Amino acid sequence: MELVFAYAAGLLTLINPCVLPVLPIVLATALQASRHGPAALALGMSLSFVGLGLGVTVFGYALGLTQEDIAKGGAALMIGFGLILLVPRFSAAFSTATAGVASSADTGLDSVDRSTLRGQFLGGILLGAVWSPCVGPTLGGAISLASQGANLLWAGLIMVAFALGVSTIILVLGYGARSALQRRQALMRRIANAARPAMGGVFVAVGLALLFNLHHMVEAWLLDVMPGWLLDLSVSI
Repeated sequence: MELVFAYAAGLLTLINPCVLPVLPIVLATALQASRHGPAALALGMSLSFVGLGLGVTVFGYALGLTQEDIAKGGAALMIGFGLILLVPRFSAAFSTATAGVASSADTGLDSVDRSTLRGQFLGGILLGAVWSPCVGPTLGGAISLASQGANLLWAGLIMVAFALGVSTIILVLGYGARSALQRRQALMRRIANAARPAMGGVFVAVGLALLFNLHHMVEAWLLDVMPGWLLDLSVSI
C-alpha cells in the first residue's frame, strides 16, 4: 500500500495548478533537444527525488536515531505536509518559506544548456528544487512515508515508486498528450485542485495511523477475520 500511495503522490506532484501552465513549455524544450529529451528529464528528476529521500533517511540514522524515532518523526512530517495540502494558508506559508531555494535553483537552471540530453538530465535534477513551493508537500509526504521503511531498500523502493509517478506524467505528456494538455488546462487545473486536498487527507490519515500505531491494530484485526487460505496466500506472496 505504501508503494501505491507513493506512486499516487508522484502523479499529483506535476498535476497541480502552479506546474501545469509551464509543463508543456518544459516538455517542448525537452523534445527540441532530442526525441529522448523527456526521458532524460524524467531520469534526472527521478534520481534527484530518490537521492533526496534516501539521503534524509540515512541522515536520520547517522544522527543516532532509532528506527522508531525516524518512523514517528516521518509520521509527524506526513501529517504536516498533509495539512499544507489541505489548508491554503499553510500552503502559502510553505511557498514563501521555500521561495529562496526555488530562486537559487532557478538561477542554476538558467545556466544549464538544455539543448542536449545531458542538459535535460541536469535540468531534471534542478527542476525539483525550482518547483519546490508546489511539489514540496507531495515530495515531503513521500519522503516521510519512505522513512517508515524497515530498511534502506524498502525506503528506496518507496521513493522509486514516487519517481515512477512523476516519470509517468512526464513521459505520457511528453510523447503523447502535450497538445491535449494545452487544450484542456482548465480541466486539468480543476482535477488538480480536487486531487490536492484529497491527497492531503490521505497523508493526514496515514500519518495519524502510523503515529499511533493504528495500522498494527488493523493488521491484528485482519489476522483474526481472514480465512486460513487467504492468510496462507498472503504469507506465501
